[in-house]
Amino acid sequence: MATSENSTRKEIVTRMGIVYVGIVIFGLLVVTRIVYLQVVEHDKWISSNNITPKDITIEPDRGDILAHDGRLLATSVPYYEVRWDTRCDALTNSIFNKHIDSLALGLSSIFRDKSAQQYKSLLVKARYRGDRYLLIKRRVDFVHLKRLKRLPIFRLGQYKGGLIVIQENLRVQPFNDLASRTIGYQGKGGTTVGIEGAFDEDLSGEKGVRLVQRIAGNYWMPVSDGNEVEPRNGYDVISTLDINLQDVAHDALKDQLQRHGASHGVAILMEVETGDIKAMVNLKKEGDGYYSEQFNYAIGERTEPGSTFKLASLMVALEDGYIELNDMVETGKGSVKYHDIVVKDTKEEGYGKISVKQVFEYSSNVGVSKIITKNYKGNEEKFVKGLKRMSLTEGLDLAIKGERPPYIKFPDDKLWSGVSLAQMSYGYEVEQTPLQILTFYNAVANDGKMMKPRFVKGIADHGEMIKTFSPEVINSSICSRSTIKKAKMMLEGVVEKGTAQNLRNANYKIAGKTGTAQIANKKYGYKYNSQTSYQASFAGYFPADNPKYSCIVIVNAPSSGVYYGNLVAGQVFKEISDKVYATQFELHDEMKLARNEEQSIPYTRKGSRKELELVLDELDIPTEDLGVNSDWVITEKQKSAVRLHNRYITDNLVPDVVGMGAKDALYILENMGLRVIIRGRGAVTSQSIGPGNRIQKGDKIYLKLG
Repeated sequence: MATSENSTRKEIVTRMGIVYVGIVIFGLLVVTRIVYLQVVEHDKWISSNNITPKDITIEPDRGDILAHDGRLLATSVPYYEVRWDTRCDALTNSIFNKHIDSLALGLSSIFRDKSAQQYKSLLVKARYRGDRYLLIKRRVDFVHLKRLKRLPIFRLGQYKGGLIVIQENLRVQPFNDLASRTIGYQGKGGTTVGIEGAFDEDLSGEKGVRLVQRIAGNYWMPVSDGNEVEPRNGYDVISTLDINLQDVAHDALKDQLQRHGASHGVAILMEVETGDIKAMVNLKKEGDGYYSEQFNYAIGERTEPGSTFKLASLMVALEDGYIELNDMVETGKGSVKYHDIVVKDTKEEGYGKISVKQVFEYSSNVGVSKIITKNYKGNEEKFVKGLKRMSLTEGLDLAIKGERPPYIKFPDDKLWSGVSLAQMSYGYEVEQTPLQILTFYNAVANDGKMMKPRFVKGIADHGEMIKTFSPEVINSSICSRSTIKKAKMMLEGVVEKGTAQNLRNANYKIAGKTGTAQIANKKYGYKYNSQTSYQASFAGYFPADNPKYSCIVIVNAPSSGVYYGNLVAGQVFKEISDKVYATQFELHDEMKLARNEEQSIPYTRKGSRKELELVLDELDIPTEDLGVNSDWVITEKQKSAVRLHNRYITDNLVPDVVGMGAKDALYILENMGLRVIIRGRGAVTSQSIGPGNRIQKGDKIYLKLG
């Protein structure tokens, strides 16, 4: 009996032990499975269980910034991120296996970054894993995207082939550095400058909404539910800039800065009647000696203007009736002392006794300071109020951000001293930006009407103007007509008889004023030493007898030993004005061509038939085309006409461009896939690859001009 009981107990204990061990093993299995699900299959179960969709914002396309003639200055170029849903419902194994080789081969051919075998391996492994958002390629342009959409599987689209295309936009300026600071940009953190910043609201558009759902890998995939809110793309901004004039001003300033090794420089071209900014160049020297647009000095740098301010000083005295242009001023031997400041003229022996007009033409510091101190000593406030009447004490309230207000002291300012009146008279102890100086000179050219600088003409939507910005007047009359007339006489005299005689030419008249200001050294002030540097400037307008454009050029810290305004800044002004005058026929007097039998027929370059016919017709020069039907022609000078002959361009064969202008030759050759390097000026005299040779795309061809 006892034995039976003991046996029963042992059996119960054994069974309990087995149950206990089973429970422990089961618990371990549960824990192991939980760990596996949480760690190994975390993404899978997160994506399958967390299917709650959400709305995301769709960014609109940013509007374009255009030149006055519609050419693109800034635009958003679309790029695409390409991904693949390997498990889309309609993509069966049969379709996948049948086309995977062709898809891999196509991707390798388009992107050339992996072999076809590498692409196949990538796609097969991704499908095996069940990737729903596999990255194929970032930053794909539209041309490559079109090719990609024609590939097997991908051509089935998103819902049948799993192709996912996400657009992103990159802001570019097609003309690179031209006016880039004026056009502006979008920086990190939402910072915008220039026109981009000033008209950000118009350019930005309105955002849309799209429904997305999270999938494996913590990615969000678009879900089409028919309730998307499409974004409204931004409007286009039509600027006042003329890209041809911008190019002229940019090259002229850059060449001079490089020639003199200057720190930085500014060139601004303004339309007199409207205040439209046609060109604005801001170039700064980088460490490697290259000049680029890094800061908008035209509106953001305030410096002492120097002698260009003498115009304002003498206009105040003329307006107050204290002087006339033929009044005589004793400048002596070119030196005068005010307290502890000695004012000197550039002519060592001085100018002696000269007229007020000559004081301005010769840019006599002594003469101007004597005129102003004689008439305003003890009544300094009247002089400053005269400057205020001409709107020189306030900023321009520009559309684009960053303008520094002018600095002009009043007699009750703490920094006013016994020499302030004399110093201010010739452009020291005052500060202005280049655009503020130019706006004043533009007002003189505009018969006293001061126009607000205008950067933008209007806002357009798909080519239709929806908002326009009319020219704005800052001051309808900065002074009397009589004073304006005298100011113009002084400005013309500077070029005809004074410090800027090197700018004279026989075709049209320039009016303006040179400026050479010493830049104060932080340690030594204005005291001359090895650290002394200068700012050369020239401000004026042209043609002087009927002003169309005003212009200012400032070159900061030229280091080649030449720093006078007429030689440094004036030369840039003249190059700009010469090229503007040469290309704009409305500035010229009406041409009266005498037509007779002996009139000579001009030489013409070979080139575009349409352009040649247009020019020859405009100049009333007869042509003989003898049945010409080609786009490009060869010209032959005849006794009474220009004869045109066909010049055919054959695909894949190097054409004969000898005799053509650089523009036409460049257009033809680059469109045929050649890299063109030009040397010299004029028409093409020789080409390194002879006509008729088969073209290898990317080959260099050298053109010699002469």
